[in-house]
Amino acid sequence: MDPRPTPPERRIYCNRTLNLRSIRAIGYDMDYTLIHYHVEEWERRAYEHIRDRLAQEGWPVAGLRFDPTTVTRGLVIDTELGNVIKANRFGFVKRASHGTRVMDYDEQRHAYSRTIVDLAEDRWAFLNTLFNLSEGCMYAQLVDLLDKRMLPGTLGYADLYEKVRSTLDAAHMEGRLKAEILENPERFVVLDAETPLALLDQRRAGKKLLLITNSDWEYTSPIMTYAFDRFLPDGMTWRELFDVVIVSARKPDFFTAKGPLFEVATEEGLLRRAPFGLREGAAFLGGSARHVEEHLGLSGDEILYVGDHMFGDVHVTKSVLRWRTALILRELETELSAIFSFRPDERELEDLMEEKTRLEDELSDTRLALQRAEAGYGPKPAVSPSQLRERFERLREEITALDARIAPLAKASAELGNPGWGLLLRAGNDKSHLARQVERYADIYTSRVSNFLFATPFTVLRSPRGSMPHDPAGD
Repeated sequence: MDPRPTPPERRIYCNRTLNLRSIRAIGYDMDYTLIHYHVEEWERRAYEHIRDRLAQEGWPVAGLRFDPTTVTRGLVIDTELGNVIKANRFGFVKRASHGTRVMDYDEQRHAYSRTIVDLAEDRWAFLNTLFNLSEGCMYAQLVDLLDKRMLPGTLGYADLYEKVRSTLDAAHMEGRLKAEILENPERFVVLDAETPLALLDQRRAGKKLLLITNSDWEYTSPIMTYAFDRFLPDGMTWRELFDVVIVSARKPDFFTAKGPLFEVATEEGLLRRAPFGLREGAAFLGGSARHVEEHLGLSGDEILYVGDHMFGDVHVTKSVLRWRTALILRELETELSAIFSFRPDERELEDLMEEKTRLEDELSDTRLALQRAEAGYGPKPAVSPSQLRERFERLREEITALDARIAPLAKASAELGNPGWGLLLRAGNDKSHLARQVERYADIYTSRVSNFLFATPFTVLRSPRGSMPHDPAGD
């Protein structure tokens, strides 16, 4: 039987060849990894929690509303200037807005012509995950109010970012948002019957499975029950999928430091110390990656960790532990659908740009020949200077006419994915700063965990041959 074709939006994309047969344990994050949410619903409520808390402190924010198009994952907040920016893989700023106002070319160039975005500097706040959309939108809107001197106290742009960040953290700490989700999970949670099946395949193939999440037990247990148990064989629960469950993990510190470990002793979340480390079939709070490696007797490239947070899930595990890594980019599905729908227009745009390049080359050659003829040096042209000038003007007119055809196609191409920021992994014709992080730290990336069904637990995922600008173009 021929293998079923895999739609592009459901494929697993590989940066570094990964033999799934050699992976002996797979760890999973939960939120936006095993459990997907209706992003606008979740982030709107997170945004509203920030707004309501600020309003209680007397801030004039009652009229603000969440706009999901304001920011995307992978953008960077410049806390020094109050800007939201999109950088390419080299750190050069390609698009920018001050607050919610798009900066024009001259303003952007003045602000960033000598600046390289380096995420190691405190100035930059990277929007790592879908959880950052609410804070990014609120920050941009508050910059607008700050510039109008409508906010209380003496604040700079960096102070403002810290205020937004701490306010959202406080809402999460109180658990109010997650309590709303548990009360009405069908409003927030996207059910995926294929995810439990993918994990069952992996477990039956001999993989040890781990759930490692920053969410607490009181949220993790009911939300996993809601999203998983209905799709498992009769009598089986989500707990039986996992060798070990770790909640309140404190990632990324979980991967870099050794924290105290407690066992979740009851379904209500009662804790007891776990002096002997992890044990199979149990749930724990805290601990560290070191506990995981000791329990499994595995380390390094024998373990694959799957998560949606570029830094907390992928960067640290790759850099510190040398685990294999998989990044979940849910937005990849809609972006790939948009890209493939645009392909006829994209091919037309490529043909027009190829024609423009040819005309520009001819224009440059004509201009140089005219320069030499008028200055009386170099090879003598085959035609007179007046004929060269006529050719020069004709070529300029052809290029102008061509630009009129290119402009609407180029604009549509730049607005794929998001009208203000474009595609997640692109910055113009170049790769985005997020794409650079994906290439550097994620061995593989895909839109959802259930895409492992198309790969099976026995597949070798091979990276394509790396390309360089001098490589021969395909036919």
